Amino acid sequence: MITIKKFYFDNKELREQAFAIRNEVFVIGQNCPQDLEYENEEICTHFLLFENNKPVATARYRETKKGCKLERFAVLEKNREKGYGKHILRAMLEDLKNYVGLIYLHAQVQVIPFYEKEGFIKKGEIFEEA
Repeated sequence: MITIKKFYFDNKELREQAFAIRNEVFVIGQNCPQDLEYENEEICTHFLLFENNKPVATARYRETKKGCKLERFAVLEKNREKGYGKHILRAMLEDLKNYVGLIYLHAQVQVIPFYEKEGFIKKGEIFEEA
């Protein structure tokens, strides 16, 4: 059974579960510097996806000068290819259904096709963020 919980930074239990996923995926798995991985947390709306009550995926969004930025999509390696990224993305977009303005994200090159299938349009040049 899949459930998705929306939460804010002050929810320590859910925050720690989301951070554990991001640590495994980004800090350990992709060698992202920890200080870059955990920034802007307090101003974000966070999401955590559970499979049979176990946290396996997370993402967040925040308001920026450009619009609403979706970011930090992370699915534990052993739980990939199950559609969890799509579930959490759609939950976030549903949450933002009344948002007036640009909804955007920065995507790693290998997942651009995933976001294009969900209606996002690739724009801009390739760049290194972290």
